[in-house]
Amino acid sequence: MSNDWQPRTRAVHAGTRRSQYGEVSEAIFLTQGFVYESAEHAEARFLESGPDEFIYARYGNPTVKMFEERIASLEGAEDAFATASGMAAVSGALTSMLRAGDHVVSARALFGSCLYVLEEILMRFGVQVSFVDGTDLAAWEAAITPKTKAVFFESVANPTLEVVDIEEVSKLAHAKGALVLVDNVFSTPVFSNAIAQGADVVIYSATKHIDGQGRALGGVILGSSEFIRGTVEPYMKHTGGSMSPFTAWVMLKGLETMSLRVRAQAASALDVAQSLEGHAALAQVIYPGLSTHPQIELVKRQMGQGGTVLSIDLKGGKAAAFKFLNAIEVGVISNNLGDAKTILTHPATTTHQRLPQDQKDALGITPGLVRISIGLEDATDIKADILQALAAV
Repeated sequence: MSNDWQPRTRAVHAGTRRSQYGEVSEAIFLTQGFVYESAEHAEARFLESGPDEFIYARYGNPTVKMFEERIASLEGAEDAFATASGMAAVSGALTSMLRAGDHVVSARALFGSCLYVLEEILMRFGVQVSFVDGTDLAAWEAAITPKTKAVFFESVANPTLEVVDIEEVSKLAHAKGALVLVDNVFSTPVFSNAIAQGADVVIYSATKHIDGQGRALGGVILGSSEFIRGTVEPYMKHTGGSMSPFTAWVMLKGLETMSLRVRAQAASALDVAQSLEGHAALAQVIYPGLSTHPQIELVKRQMGQGGTVLSIDLKGGKAAAFKFLNAIEVGVISNNLGDAKTILTHPATTTHQRLPQDQKDALGITPGLVRISIGLEDATDIKADILQALAAV
């Protein structure tokens, strides 16, 4: 593979392994085990496997390896480990490196399942976790100590779309010897420069934009070869969170069209957000690409574009939000994002339902907040659908 290839070319060709048949589309090696030529060969492979030698699908598989190498090439990471879901990637990246007594500093604004991993699982096993306002660099600096093992945050928070400064938080963390782990789902691999901006570990739910068509669960952890193979792989292969070969093939196909899809969705998201600003039924339109977003300069510097998701806050609270959602015709009500279809979610009663009210208030998850993941439908139809649903409120 040429080091000079552009991202869209890497997304089509990086990591390709062809069998003796010379297939054009990547092969699905739908096998959980591999045959050895002799007992001595088996012994040697278990002692040390080469780059194209495999033992068991939980440890590695040619199709999965293609996906790992392709996404690592896109992200600018040395290596990657593909997982069964996005949350397997989050929990695996954190749990594999932490022990009782370690300290983690995390942004407070997180997806509900990420909060569960930090507040319930890690704390249950003796890991100390401190939460801060992810947009407040002074808060990060005060919370990170020489005992801090890791910092964790979503680069763009779900669902309030606050943006954390990867470069500056990374400088603060590295000054105290802590690793930086970034859940980068909303930034997408298309707009991401997280590794170049200082992140040590980047995590994606491949279920979102990488698949992009609502077909399969998957995740990936990206970082240095030392971290991926020395820390993550031993944990993941023994605890069973690996990606299946068929899922890896689906994700490879998703990567081929990801840039085209995501850029089209982001352009539509900006168009929709701009058309909704100032609407009488809305208290707020939140989109990182709007000039009114409080961190627009950081967004330009860190992502370049605002991404595929916007949130709106209806003045009438939950009742208005439900009326609006029930009047939608083009979009669908679901809890995924990054899909070819426009998807709308009411976070307060779904993804963040179990958060105590004081935490919802602190995070800005109001009763009227609706998250909208923009799909590949024509932007004119999306706008018309949203406006007619708002008229029904």
